[in-house]
Amino acid sequence: MKITVIGAGNVGATTACKLVEKELGNEVVILDIIEGVPQGKALDLWESAPVEGFDTRCTGTNSYADTAGSDIVVVTAGLPRKPGMSRDDLLEANARIVGDVAKNIRKTSPKAIVIVVSNPLDVMTYLMMKVTKFPPKKVFGMAGVLDTARYRSFIALELGVSVRDISAMVLGGHGDSMVPLPRYTTVSGVPLTELLDQAAIDRLIQRTRDGGAEIVKLLKTGSAFYAPAAAVVEMVDSVVNNKSRVLPCACYLDGQYGLKDVYVGVPARLGCGGVEEVIELKLSAREKKALHSSAEEVKANIAKLKF
Repeated sequence: MKITVIGAGNVGATTACKLVEKELGNEVVILDIIEGVPQGKALDLWESAPVEGFDTRCTGTNSYADTAGSDIVVVTAGLPRKPGMSRDDLLEANARIVGDVAKNIRKTSPKAIVIVVSNPLDVMTYLMMKVTKFPPKKVFGMAGVLDTARYRSFIALELGVSVRDISAMVLGGHGDSMVPLPRYTTVSGVPLTELLDQAAIDRLIQRTRDGGAEIVKLLKTGSAFYAPAAAVVEMVDSVVNNKSRVLPCACYLDGQYGLKDVYVGVPARLGCGGVEEVIELKLSAREKKALHSSAEEVKANIAKLKF
């Protein structure tokens, strides 16, 4: 199993670190356009192998030729958010970057499964699928796992319980219109609505929506990377080991949930073929309206793309 991480910034480097430490592939390649950076980070990671006890080879490169034949490609390339910016503010600049990445993946790794992390995530995933011309099941985005993790972490803080006991689901686009579902949120099987009042739940939902911006504001010169990397590695693990985990991902919808020709966050079963199945939850009228509203925002940004 050969895994390539495109982009050697904070998200890409942290993703590569987690991939090699978990030995999710025989080889992990880090690619970046800046000469020396992917090579240096890959060498640093490999020198940690005797301490951490992993044998996955890690190499860095500036050439797509070294990524040829990748089984999985994780795309983190693009500009990060700065304070005051929304994910959608990155649309034009990152569309150029991701479009170029997609052309190179199509040329060098035509059988790869591609997981997109670049923002605005749902739109960039759509662009990746269109430019590579890969089957939609083999191109999907990391969003819901991260959004759900943030939601669960905030609930754990609020209740003073272990994050392991919290099960939750966040749907919709990876942005301000994401749709956390309190009705599908439990703590060791106990519905969240029995543990917190509506005001507290609404506050946690809003913090989840603002989760990325909160970190950007604190960091001032960058955006989140530990949690995004952990989220995408969980997805890679399900694909590599064919675990059939049901995880919320940015998936292409072709009629599911009453939506067509759009990428949006929904629960999906991930296996060795990519998105093996989109799981359709029974949504209330209010939840469905929120999901459709979120999808319309994604569609509006997709319409701005030039490809």
